[in-house]
Amino acid sequence: MLDDLVVLELASVLAGPSVGQFFAELGATVLKVENPRTDGDVTRQWHAPNVEGNGREDRSAYFCCCNHGKQSIALDLSTEAGRMLLHELAEDADVVLASYRPGTAEALGADYETLSSLSPDLVYGHVTGYGPDRERAGYDAVIQAESGFMHMNGPADGPPTKLPVALMDVLAAHQLKEGLLVALLNREQGGGGAYVPVSLFQAAVSGLANQATNWLVAGHSPQRMGSAHPNIAPYGTPYETADGPSVVLAVGTDPQFAALCDVLGRPDLADEPRFATNADRVAHRDALHALLADQIQQFHHDALLAELHERGVPVGTVRDMPAVSEQPAAGAMVLAPDNGPPGLRQVAFPHSNDGSTSLRPPPRYAEHTATILHEQLGYSPERIDMLETEGGVR
Repeated sequence: MLDDLVVLELASVLAGPSVGQFFAELGATVLKVENPRTDGDVTRQWHAPNVEGNGREDRSAYFCCCNHGKQSIALDLSTEAGRMLLHELAEDADVVLASYRPGTAEALGADYETLSSLSPDLVYGHVTGYGPDRERAGYDAVIQAESGFMHMNGPADGPPTKLPVALMDVLAAHQLKEGLLVALLNREQGGGGAYVPVSLFQAAVSGLANQATNWLVAGHSPQRMGSAHPNIAPYGTPYETADGPSVVLAVGTDPQFAALCDVLGRPDLADEPRFATNADRVAHRDALHALLADQIQQFHHDALLAELHERGVPVGTVRDMPAVSEQPAAGAMVLAPDNGPPGLRQVAFPHSNDGSTSLRPPPRYAEHTATILHEQLGYSPERIDMLETEGGVR
């Protein structure tokens, strides 16, 4: 779909690289530019718990989550030679992905103004913490705290709790994908290149959805509620079954609640004034929770789910990661190259010319430096050797 697109990825960690893999899955050539002073993307060394690195493996589990389909080149942008090579690559690039804090890209000659002067139609995506005018660096955990997510997350009687996924990076990645696709569409219509800044903080705020509008519209400041929902009940709270596995209900309508009560052998609850409507159930959620917990614990998991599904009651099992991976739909999201570690697809929709089965595995650090310099820029082996000696590349 995007076979003719060339993407220069100057970003690291999660948000920018996720966008890079997204474009790679759609057919683009993605050149991951890494810093030799840090031995490449810092996530190369973020190994999974209980896994001992052998000192040679630079493709950690974290790195593999967002770096399939790319080629790696190491350029020292603090040197004149490294900046020269970047500028030559930028002349033929369509998209640049950057995650520098404001001011750093300018010092390295990797900013939009510099690169767009070499390629006027360049679309430049820039992930920052708080916007291109604030020098402060952005980190997912800090953004979670400052955007309200941690305050709302966790048990009611517990401390603010960080989400187990770097969701602020994920949200920013989605915003950047959308912004870049709009910019590319505009370019196709004759609009030229564009600078597309996305901040982690604003992406996080955009993801507050109903929790933010509970405050904006109704003046309700969301508080920690465990897994409960502020507007709906019963919704989100896990309940233990007789044989162990917990289930989660997502009852959004009164007919669904009546069907749940029938299955649990307590049809009377649907007519009780405390629970007759969703508003009633929200107002009396503690009493409802106690009743549901007692009833559900009397049922075996498989039988209960089968009957609830048959009655159209939204319910699911709380699964750990091994159990998640056993689901066919989850398996369809796995990238499993023959000659490299597995990972997850960034593209979760069907599309023509899906080449994910032949996607490159995550690159080793600087694996393709010579290849890129030769194939993209036409450099001879002798000139490449000279650049390596001078320290501009690795």
